[in-house]
Amino acid sequence: MQSLWMLVASLLFSIMGVCVKLSASHFSTSEVVLCRGLVGVIFIIGLIKIRGGTLRTAFPRDHLIRGGIGVISLWMWFYSFRLLPVATATTLNYMSSIWMAAILFCAAWWQGKKRFEWGLAAAVIFSFIGVALLLRPSIDASQIAGGIVALVSGVLSAIVYLQVRKLGLLGEPEYRVVFYFSLTGFLAGLGGCLSSGEIPFYHPVSAQGLALVITIGLTATLAQIAMTRAYRLGNTLVTANLQYSGIVFSSLLGLVIWHDALGWMGWTGLAIILLSGVASTFYHQATESALQPANDPIPPSESQKLSDSHPATIDLEENPWPIQR
Repeated sequence: MQSLWMLVASLLFSIMGVCVKLSASHFSTSEVVLCRGLVGVIFIIGLIKIRGGTLRTAFPRDHLIRGGIGVISLWMWFYSFRLLPVATATTLNYMSSIWMAAILFCAAWWQGKKRFEWGLAAAVIFSFIGVALLLRPSIDASQIAGGIVALVSGVLSAIVYLQVRKLGLLGEPEYRVVFYFSLTGFLAGLGGCLSSGEIPFYHPVSAQGLALVITIGLTATLAQIAMTRAYRLGNTLVTANLQYSGIVFSSLLGLVIWHDALGWMGWTGLAIILLSGVASTFYHQATESALQPANDPIPPSESQKLSDSHPATIDLEENPWPIQR
């Protein structure tokens, strides 16, 4: 099932996170954001040259919303790490899946739909409990501002994921969605460097540092492609729940690379996350086989009408890499 692409995305994002941590002594945050976007832009352009396709889009406004909100969310998440312990910032940001479930519930209620996937929503909540057990976040009165920043970042992330879903239903292929987000990230990183009086990479760069930022860009780009495909073709809540697997991958990488100790609560949290992911997948297979769930906030008539008006853009079922004829 297509939601399983989120597992691929989570693994790649976890590898990217390791490289970001290792690159902290080599580059500023702005340089990392800039390079992540630049590598993505170059990669997608090269892919189009090889596989065919076009960057022309009938939905520039939707790409701008996705890119703009996505970059703001990313910056706020990075900034929250300066104000909060890593575990707390990560936990609050991963509340995006819960916010997504809340948004879908409100959308279903607003549209007068009686059916809401309570089983999947429960799996998302249980996974978050697992994350809390694994990371054991803490916060004091002096960190309230940082907590608000991380919470808002999670809300914005939820909106971004639903916007990715919408772009997919509108018929936009993964490579085009990822290209415009990468371009937005590159421009934002460049702006961040220049606004602070910093000339990007105008300092000695070691071979290790160069390898790290290139790996960050490549893993981020491939992860974005996999994530976009998961949200475009998979069930929204199943995909959101499988996103928690990123915590599992990151914890295991930390165990191997930095010898982080998990303890019994950590291993219990890992087990809950894994079991919730498996349960949500089987629940969805047993109750829903259609591409678009009944509680999708994007009306079927809208997505079908727009896809029909651009029939050469993409085959939603089969071919994510359209060839121009």
